[in-house]
Amino acid sequence: MHFEIICRDKEVAARRGRFRTSHGVVETPVFMPVGTQGTVKSLTPQELEELGARIILGNTYHLYLRPGAERIARLGGLHRFMGWRGSILTDSGGFQVFSLAKIRTIDEEGVAFQSHIDGSRHVITPEKSVQIQEALGSDIAMCFDECTPYPVTYEYAKASMERTVRWARRCLEAHRREDQALFGIVQGGTFLDLRRACLEELAALDLPGYAIGSLSVGEPKEEMLAVLEEVTPALPAGKPRYLMGVGTPEDLVEGVRCGVDMFDCVMPTRNARNGMLFTSWGSIQIKNARYADDPRPVEEGCGCTTCRNFSRAYLRHLFMARELLAYRLNTIHNLHYYLGLMAEMRESLEKGAFSQWRRRFYARRQETRQED
Repeated sequence: MHFEIICRDKEVAARRGRFRTSHGVVETPVFMPVGTQGTVKSLTPQELEELGARIILGNTYHLYLRPGAERIARLGGLHRFMGWRGSILTDSGGFQVFSLAKIRTIDEEGVAFQSHIDGSRHVITPEKSVQIQEALGSDIAMCFDECTPYPVTYEYAKASMERTVRWARRCLEAHRREDQALFGIVQGGTFLDLRRACLEELAALDLPGYAIGSLSVGEPKEEMLAVLEEVTPALPAGKPRYLMGVGTPEDLVEGVRCGVDMFDCVMPTRNARNGMLFTSWGSIQIKNARYADDPRPVEEGCGCTTCRNFSRAYLRHLFMARELLAYRLNTIHNLHYYLGLMAEMRESLEKGAFSQWRRRFYARRQETRQED
């Protein structure tokens, strides 16, 4: 994996970069749509390409349980299996083990758990997480980690962070694929000294990239920002920086300000299925009765297929009738907004005008809209 920094902002830590995998070039800062089970829900790979996506995320835990990493490997790997020509990042499965498994036991060896699907028993160790991701054939794999909950005691966060570091060393030792980059994950909860200690240990491993994990798990926004502002600039400068599972449009803007290169979150797709649509001034709930006779698009001037062809009234009708097309059209709009937001930030960085762009972004969201 080759990563280059094209330019840096003069006022803040934001930066414009680019990395290459065997499946193409990815411009950063970038948002990765989440394709948990080998699909970004309701969209085809071709539609994702048309929206501008060049990298998506797959989930190790879900694909391991169903249909199985060995089956995917026999069928040519995850790219061929799902018909996706771009790059893929797979997470380690750690977050899902801790959040979805019915019963789980954590020890030094790994995590024993019961499947949330059928109750079957499984064990994922750092070595097995790497083995699964190598079988899937993703371009970027993540070290197996323990997702630190919130709130949590200092003692637990410290023990969890130290275990994550030991697991990262085991992942690196087990990793074999030369066409797959292995990223480490900085843990430590909201305790800045633990985050710094974890960062120093992982940086010594000289991994191709680094992620910040266990944010947006219930902590106040100011605590999340404090971690970002402390940790992100301290990550190895010449390596991609990835903020996992975050977040709102504002989170993306602040992450870029702090120097983050990569983001993923289910928010644009999940919220689309729940009827929340993102716009440059905020968001709207399409199920609200006020939109029943509204002939306008979700956002005037938006170039997505949804806004070019359909009214708010029609989208509300589809959503209230639970028509499948509602989820597709809503998802297209939300991903168009998120990917377009990242493109705007990349352009502003190229022009040396990120801080000015950021001020306009917030000013726009503070404007009073009579209709919303």
